[in-house]
Amino acid sequence: MSSSDGNPAPPPTSRAAPDAISAAISAVFRIESPRLIAGLARIVRDVGVAEELAQDALVTALERWPSTGIPDNPGAWLMATAKNRAIDHQRRGKRVDRKHQEIGRSIDAEQARSTAAIDEALDDDIGDDLLRLMFTACHPVLSSEARVALTLRLLGGLTTEEIARAFLVPEPTVAQRIVRAKRTLADAAVPFEVPRGEELGPRLGSVLEVIYLIFNEGYSATKGDDWMRPALCEDALRLGRTLTALVPDEPEALGLLALMEIQASRAAARVDTEGQPILLLEQNRGLWDQLLITRGLEALARAEALGGANGLYALQAAIAACHARAVKPEQTDWARIAGLYAELAARVPSPIVELNRAVAVGMAFGPAAGLAIVDAIAGEPALEGYHLLPSVRADFLAKLGRADEARAELERAASMTRNAREQKLLLERAASLPPG
Repeated sequence: MSSSDGNPAPPPTSRAAPDAISAAISAVFRIESPRLIAGLARIVRDVGVAEELAQDALVTALERWPSTGIPDNPGAWLMATAKNRAIDHQRRGKRVDRKHQEIGRSIDAEQARSTAAIDEALDDDIGDDLLRLMFTACHPVLSSEARVALTLRLLGGLTTEEIARAFLVPEPTVAQRIVRAKRTLADAAVPFEVPRGEELGPRLGSVLEVIYLIFNEGYSATKGDDWMRPALCEDALRLGRTLTALVPDEPEALGLLALMEIQASRAAARVDTEGQPILLLEQNRGLWDQLLITRGLEALARAEALGGANGLYALQAAIAACHARAVKPEQTDWARIAGLYAELAARVPSPIVELNRAVAVGMAFGPAAGLAIVDAIAGEPALEGYHLLPSVRADFLAKLGRADEARAELERAASMTRNAREQKLLLERAASLPPG
């Protein structure tokens, strides 16, 4: 196109291109940041410093890439830039290796050694570093909330704002959790390593717990206006897949992945077009994602082949598999599900597991049998304020024709939940019961 005097018109100015580049940089950084932080943390031995160095590389990219364009291999560019930041960091003496100090070499010689050490470290298998980062971020020295926030920050690539929005807590609260978590890890001198021997089991359990907490909050939001937060489910699935790729022979990791894959397969069927919840037995099973089900069943089979059939997550995955294999609700093997819950209760005694077993028993052997189990655990302190207890009890009462009692239980459950969608569903169920 030409201007009116016949000369070529200047290219139109627009914010679209810079905005697109900024968005692309953010997307690249989200993907690459766990690798960057993991590689740097092994060098500087401090996840807080490693994150700062990675952020410095991002700032440099934001400054340069809009004019130079995005490199062909942006991950390698960010890693090289972060490596240079690490060298500068060591030159300033903040994290100089003791051996270098004792030898007393000149700063140039020291820089040369640091560069070689960093190059060697960053060339190592990045999987080992990611695994170390997982175990560090999920260290039991941190509170559960801190582990979740730090894991999403370092390994999920989420910003503080995104984590706060996902869990419906104030952004300053999340920021404080992350800052305190990094300070706690530094003060406790938590080693940046994969635990070995007897320490591995409990520490792996902590990693799995964090991933499952993230998934559960996405799958059944505990508060707010939405029944699900799919982005959190996706983050947990990505973390679970990464973990099983790093430790392919750990049956509990495979059991958790199987559980999440199968549960996530129902996402499209769990809400209607207005976002209202649809209960399991009322879902359109044609909407269940068969690819996720297949992947989940394969992971479960691998866990069982490795001798992990009785694992905490594998048992739950086996329960989910019973639902996934039933083409129609009436084909569900409720007796097997009840048996699996009994095995789970024997492994980890819990009133919540017993409540779930009551549901399966009620479906397999009648509402009276299920109600008997519910009434036996109704006084458990762990279930005080737990809205699903009166909700389950209401189902059994309604099936036994005790509508007034069922209505009262549903209204009590609605008063307990902090999720607006679930509260609405419970009240609608109460209103739908016949009088008397």
